[in-house]
Formats: sequence, C-alpha cells, structure tokens
Amino acid sequence: MSPLNEPASPEDEPDDPTVPVGVGPHPPPWPDDPRLDPQLLAEGDRRNVLDRYRYWRLDEIVADLDTHRRPLHVAIQNWEHDFNIGSIVRTANAFNVAGVHIVGRRRWNRRGAMVTDRYLHVYHHPGVASLVDWAAGSGVRLVGVDNLPGSAPLETSELPRDCCLVFGSEGPGLTDEMVAACSGLVAITQYGSTRSLNAGAAAAIAMYHWSVRWAGPGDVVAR
Repeated sequence: MSPLNEPASPEDEPDDPTVPVGVGPHPPPWPDDPRLDPQLLAEGDRRNVLDRYRYWRLDEIVADLDTHRRPLHVAIQNWEHDFNIGSIVRTANAFNVAGVHIVGRRRWNRRGAMVTDRYLHVYHHPGVASLVDWAAGSGVRLVGVDNLPGSAPLETSELPRDCCLVFGSEGPGLTDEMVAACSGLVAITQYGSTRSLNAGAAAAIAMYHWSVRWAGPGDVVAR
C-alpha cells in the first residue's frame, strides 16, 4: 500500500472493471422498423435504456411507455433548487409513473435525473393551489410524505390507487400550505439517530411501497 500523495506506478493501477453502456453501431442490414432511429443505428446507442428500447427514437419510447403508465403521480415542492429533485425524477421513471409535478420554481435541478425526465410527463404548478385544482379535476388524492406530527407509518398504510405522493424540499420538508392540501400524511419509520431520510431515498421507498400494492403485471392503467 502506497501513500495517497505519492504517484502510483503503472503496475499499481488495477484493471478498469467498467464497460461502456449500451451498444455500438448496428451491423447491416438494418431492421425495417419505423420505431428505430437511423442516427442511433449508424453511431450506436449509449443511452441508459432497457435493451428492448435499443435504437428506438425517443418519441417511440415515450409512446410505448404511455401504454402502461402506472396511475401514480409524484409532486415535489421546488423552493431551493434541490439536487434531490433529479433523483426523485429518476426513480419516478423507474416506476413509470403517470406524471411528475414540480410545484414552485419552474426551473429545477436536472443533474440527478440523468435525462430520465425525457421519458416522463413533467408538469409545472406555480403554487399549491394549482396542484390542488389539478388533483381535484383528475380524481387524484394528494398524500404528503414527511415525518410530521400526525403522520401515519408508511409501512402499515395502504396508499390510494389513484394518488399523488407529495415531497418537500430537502431540509424544510413540506410547507404548511401543502400539508393542509393533502388528504393524509405518511412517514417512514426510522430506527437510528438521524432525524430524517434523504428526500430522494424517502421518495424511492414510498414509490416502491405503492407499487407493491398496486403495480401488478400490466393490469393497472393510468388515468
């Protein structure tokens, strides 16, 4: 073992275990499929997508995902340009939610999303009232996720099928106005010393909890 401040010799360098993501150029002849992107076929597809979507055009992937969106929505209060928003959006993509709703500032930190927002339907609401109006008109219940007094334990709660999980900014959490707008609050039970979970981690747990109950094998159709 050598000190970190000393340059390592070439013999000390381990083999790089990483491999390029995706696939290279498609060998000729190309498939006769209108869903495929000629540029990706020619240059390769290095996007972080499922193998079944290799070489597909972006709009074709979105159209296919739309055929089996889950009736779950996710809303995030955006007051601090929080990096966690990107992480939540990426998780929302993994669960193929029906929509992501940004409440507050229109601009949000996309870095953590890793361009997964391109495959989702992302909506902006200037304030809580706008989100409430949308939810009422869509028959969707707002459920806040925060460790506030009166919150029910997530693990013993059955979330509504048609619901929108609402998350606050990292640190301050949900605003009082948003709490009042929610039909209920749930919190993730913790057993350690920290006061709260990272917002991105909490969102992933909550979406998974909903999916265990409602996301059957293709039998749920989004609104």
